[in-house]
Amino acid sequence: MHAYRSHTCAALNTSHVGQTVRLSGWVHRVRDHGGILFIDLRDHYGITQVLADPDSPAFKDVEKVRAEWVVRIEGTVKARDAALVNPKIPTGEIEVYVRGLTVLGPVEGDLPLPVFGETEYPEETRLTYRFLDLRRDKLHRNMMLRSNVVRSIRNRMWAQGFNEFQTPIITASSPEGARDFLVPSRLHPGKFYALPQAPQQFKQLIMVAGFDRYFQIAPCFRDEDPRADRSPTDFYQLDVEMSFVEQEDVFAAVQPVIQGLFEEFGEGKTVYADWPRIAYRDSLLWYGSDKPDLRNPIKMQVVSEHFAGSGFGIFAKMLEQEGTEIRAIPAPTGGSRAFCDRMNAFAQAQGLPGMGYIFWREEGGETVGAGPIAKNIGPERTEAIRQQLGLKAGDAAFFLGGKPETFEAVAGRARNEIGRELGLTEQDCFRFAWIVDFPMYEKTDEGKIDFSHNPFSMPQGGLAALQGDPLKVYAYQYDLACNGYELISGGIRNHKPEIMFKAFEIAGYPADEVEKRFGGMVKAFRYGAPPHGGCAMGIDRAVMLLADEQNIREVIMFPMNQRAEDLLMGAPSEPTNTQLRELGLRVVPKE
Repeated sequence: MHAYRSHTCAALNTSHVGQTVRLSGWVHRVRDHGGILFIDLRDHYGITQVLADPDSPAFKDVEKVRAEWVVRIEGTVKARDAALVNPKIPTGEIEVYVRGLTVLGPVEGDLPLPVFGETEYPEETRLTYRFLDLRRDKLHRNMMLRSNVVRSIRNRMWAQGFNEFQTPIITASSPEGARDFLVPSRLHPGKFYALPQAPQQFKQLIMVAGFDRYFQIAPCFRDEDPRADRSPTDFYQLDVEMSFVEQEDVFAAVQPVIQGLFEEFGEGKTVYADWPRIAYRDSLLWYGSDKPDLRNPIKMQVVSEHFAGSGFGIFAKMLEQEGTEIRAIPAPTGGSRAFCDRMNAFAQAQGLPGMGYIFWREEGGETVGAGPIAKNIGPERTEAIRQQLGLKAGDAAFFLGGKPETFEAVAGRARNEIGRELGLTEQDCFRFAWIVDFPMYEKTDEGKIDFSHNPFSMPQGGLAALQGDPLKVYAYQYDLACNGYELISGGIRNHKPEIMFKAFEIAGYPADEVEKRFGGMVKAFRYGAPPHGGCAMGIDRAVMLLADEQNIREVIMFPMNQRAEDLLMGAPSEPTNTQLRELGLRVVPKE
């Protein structure tokens, strides 16, 4: 018999009754039932109930063990009485009578957090003792889900004709939208490597090298502010690139992989196969976001014409300013003053003065509007708004105005809140949409022109498109949204040096700077580069959706906390003086 186990803790059933077995694992919990001691013994695979009575030669040893001790037991498999069968576990029809117990790893002192049960503990404690946290059932299942998702991705990509290649982890710094993590060089004092924000340049070089379809489960490193759906330091993505393709070819290659993945691991949820294409500008207009949650059917509309010159002075005066508009958020079934007041309070909590509203009710066989706005603009305009929005008695509409960039994000959050509150948002499903036609550039808060997305994307219209107003240039850039999250980002790449130099010049990068930062890629493009494009999917975020978690740290094995600290390993840490001397560095206190 094996030194530690003849079977795992999920393997035994009634066919093993009468056999002598050896099991090893963690003591999940201990129960004393009138002098008979029961242990739920747990390993990676499952749980087996073992028991010892006073006649067992191991009884005194069993009395000593406590939760999370690692033990090995030897015993005989017995069938449980019919009334004691536990159908919730695979081993629920049997138990093991203990004849010998060996402690392999005792627990010193008290557990900082229990493994049995799903009691919530402070995140600081959970991350400091992550090895214990990971023993808990939910987290263990999440990590196994992640492992299986990655395996499935690889299988699906190979089946689609892609080949997996690895790219460097230590590379050069590159402006790709986030701060780099810099790595000082010992051999080249005063110079720094960078951890890659993504394998962007390398995967394009792979296409130039003649490999037609590439993918990689790639680690990416970005010094970013944390969010519930974003790690502040590193993450993994499914990185994809293809040669001789247009935008639709990328979509056609990727959809079966993602669709199949969500059908395989979606726990029976509906995975919609209709993935609409929505222009970026339309997504902001209709949903207030470039990653819309299409489970919510509410679509916002522009209603400026109904307020221009109206008796509602706030909006009428606002519309006299250039670039302003009024948008409506329809709220089917939301036609009560109490609900409208609640949503108005929501807007105020988001930092706005409030949201105007109209709600409609039946009066004398007619549908009439109510509320302050309806009184000020009159029945004709109120009815015109109702007709445009397709609403009826018992419905409502909310209104926000100004320059769209100042209120779009709040409008989007209000749309989501209204959908949830009214039960309009569909549950137990995944709805996808490709967001396309991103603007190539945007204006920063300082008034400068900068890339709005991936700087290596091809402008629609090529070099000619870059001769006019840069804020009117669209790029072959796209995102895939799922249930309100950005799941994929990508584009058709700029593979022509003259277009690349002009694109970066507009964003403030002179030719010599482009040569310095991207010399390898520019050089490659001068030696015959194929048209190519691709995308990348956030694996952590995909698993978060599949696991139905709200926080990405619940699907990462050893995550950082909200302050980008590794509480288990003690990172970041202070370097030693020896390390600093070797690197030719010194730490200057930040003022």
